[in-house]
Amino acid sequence: MKKYFLAALGVLISATPVLAHHPLGGQPMETFAQGLLSGIGHPLLGFDHLFFVIAIGVAALYTGYARLAPAAYIGAMLVGCLMMSFGIGLPFKEVIIGLSLLTIGYIVLSGRALSITPAIALFAIFGLFHGSAFGDSIAAQEASVGAPVLIGYLIGLGVLQYGIALASGYIVVKIWKATAAQAVEARIAGAVVAGIGAFLTLENLEGILFGALV
Repeated sequence: MKKYFLAALGVLISATPVLAHHPLGGQPMETFAQGLLSGIGHPLLGFDHLFFVIAIGVAALYTGYARLAPAAYIGAMLVGCLMMSFGIGLPFKEVIIGLSLLTIGYIVLSGRALSITPAIALFAIFGLFHGSAFGDSIAAQEASVGAPVLIGYLIGLGVLQYGIALASGYIVVKIWKATAAQAVEARIAGAVVAGIGAFLTLENLEGILFGALV
């Protein structure tokens, strides 16, 4: 059991140091290439987004549609990002993002497989909020962001996250041999993600309560 926990934790955190600093060093995005790099960098630097995509990849395996189900998240995430880039934001983003990790992590932890329809609906709903959070970086640079930057950013976001989802599913099946939702290895990975989601949710709720009292 201990070795499975360590393996799960290792996979979940191994991608976080890939880009220890933003590819642009905080500089504004002005070209397609800069938008692309920024789109690739944000999911890796935001551990909440990264862990959610990993959990999506694991949960998608047991729907029977390992490639289609993550695509529902990617599509909705890009829509949410576009909405935010045009000034249409979603409320309580951080709260919903924390709950998304808690929810998907718990589903994987439970050992129960989602059928494809509820999986797509759930992934898409959460995808809108994750995308809206990604869109904040575009909305903050309205003066300098043109169509090439936005297109590059969306491509970077979509391709990188879809690749992470597929890679996490591949590791679970091919390396861990966790071919069923009840497999211990998959459930431990779910526990790690659910734990992170619980921490973020409590932190967000604490912030809301503190703000209401001040």
